[in-house]
Amino acid sequence: MKTNRKSAEFQPNRVLSYFKAEWRALLIVTVSGLIYNIGLLTEPWFEGTMTGYLVEILKGTGQFSGMLMLVISFAVVTAVVQVSRYVKRFYVRRFANNVNRRMKETLYGSLVKKSRASLREEGEGNIMTKAILDVDDCVEGMRKFTTEIFDTGVALTAYLCMLLWYDWRLTILCMLFPPISYVTAEKMKKVIQKAGAAYKEQSGRLSTATLDRAENAMTYRVFGLEKKRQAVYEENLTSYEKAAVKANIWNAAMPPIYRIISMAGVFFILYFGQKNVLGTGWQAWSIASFTTFLVCFVKLSVKSSSAAKLFNAVHKAQVSWNRIKPLLPQEEENKTDEVKVKKTPVEALKVKHLSFTYPDGKKILDDISFSAKKGQIIGITGAVACGKSTLGKAFLCEYPYEGHITVDGAELQNMEQSVRTGIVGYLGHDPELFNDSVENNVLLGDSKNSDTYLNAACIKQEVAEMTDGKNTLIGSGGTYLSGGQAKRLAFARTLCHDKPILILDDPFSALDKNTEKQAFVNLQALAKDSIVLLISHRLYLFPEMDGVIWMENGKAVTGTHEELLKIVPEYKSLYTSQVHTAENGGAEHDAQKTSENGDL
Repeated sequence: MKTNRKSAEFQPNRVLSYFKAEWRALLIVTVSGLIYNIGLLTEPWFEGTMTGYLVEILKGTGQFSGMLMLVISFAVVTAVVQVSRYVKRFYVRRFANNVNRRMKETLYGSLVKKSRASLREEGEGNIMTKAILDVDDCVEGMRKFTTEIFDTGVALTAYLCMLLWYDWRLTILCMLFPPISYVTAEKMKKVIQKAGAAYKEQSGRLSTATLDRAENAMTYRVFGLEKKRQAVYEENLTSYEKAAVKANIWNAAMPPIYRIISMAGVFFILYFGQKNVLGTGWQAWSIASFTTFLVCFVKLSVKSSSAAKLFNAVHKAQVSWNRIKPLLPQEEENKTDEVKVKKTPVEALKVKHLSFTYPDGKKILDDISFSAKKGQIIGITGAVACGKSTLGKAFLCEYPYEGHITVDGAELQNMEQSVRTGIVGYLGHDPELFNDSVENNVLLGDSKNSDTYLNAACIKQEVAEMTDGKNTLIGSGGTYLSGGQAKRLAFARTLCHDKPILILDDPFSALDKNTEKQAFVNLQALAKDSIVLLISHRLYLFPEMDGVIWMENGKAVTGTHEELLKIVPEYKSLYTSQVHTAENGGAEHDAQKTSENGDL
């Protein structure tokens, strides 16, 4: 019930929820905004009155003391108004910063739950564009909307009432022009939106091209494609610059046009206002009244142009919101992520008639069945591209599978993501380490003793010899580590955050035989209450496993090690060859030791 209540309080896919979450800042904005904008009404009155006093002083009928008191009063009122303005702007900016941070946190929290495959389908560059540029545009629209409620809405209403009080006929005549600026802004919104959308699209393409150059730099260099990729990158950069210039021109050129249209009524004021001063117009005005009316209308016109500009900002924000809304969760799932999932024991795993086909139509797994119980370690092996890595990834449910994977009778892909996360642990080919210390990469915020897991992964001694020990920074993706160290560090992290079902894809790569045996013994001890599916191409530990799955062309043969030696000649041949090589003390040579990052 607590989770539901929190979800009802804040829903990331509703704009109103972000305003409600910042109600304290908005309350201060409201109070200070009212004081500021109502105080602005005094400015035209003071300016007009001081002009009238100045004329009287020049004529010799006015007193300087009266002018002095008026100036002092004007200074005090102006100080109060400007302080209110500062307070309002400060809290409007705080509101915008808080919304920006909350929206990006929610969006990033949603993106990390998406499968890598789906992220690649959409394109990492476009995803980052949505996560950064669209959120910024959306929040900027919310900020301007919040600001202009007072700076435009309240002020326009106040100025209009003041103008009507001085001369309602002339006011109506002058007010014919501000609506024209609104209509112009409305007509131009499609052009501005189109230019903005083109800019964001090019920004996404440039981000994708940048990631491509960074990730595949070595490949392009080795095959002599650097110049070609540089040319492609320059094309993307040029297109981005053109789109950015075009979008900025439209955004910068229109506000002055809106202001010119809104202020066209000044000509009527100069013509009919002078008649009012001469006593031949609709009202009898003094110089002070004329000045007050003119200043008031100029300020109203400036606010009107701001309102027109606000329309464009809001429309731009709407487009951005529509782009990022599908990426936001329906409820505030981030809060549930902060709560550590309690490990729930699993007694049995059953896989029946499992088949898997990628979206491109290529079938990888075909009618695979096996079962395992708590405490068992099942070895999975086979030729390169036989589907063993895909079998491990099927438990992540990134794509729907056919058949059944049941955990204590419950279908895995029908479970909630948070439940499935608490059940399945996964170590793939890519260690996916963070730009942080060794210890933080293992613990991920937990308060356990990292030494236990570093020792279990047979890397404790190497870590101790590093410059800062467990506090040594390893670089993004573990770039400061060797491949074997990175894999063992990821293995230590997996053991630290053990789950009832552990999928380990070649966890002992780059280990010598004795170290691998010790790591296997440590795994048996730490995962005695889990079901472990261990994918490997090295087989001399398979006799110690509770079961073996031999895979070939997407199909599987299951049994014990002894059973597979009898019924699968390829398995027997591979195992015998590896044992013979190890016994002769030679280097373990196995064609399958080649990286299987592309293993289907």
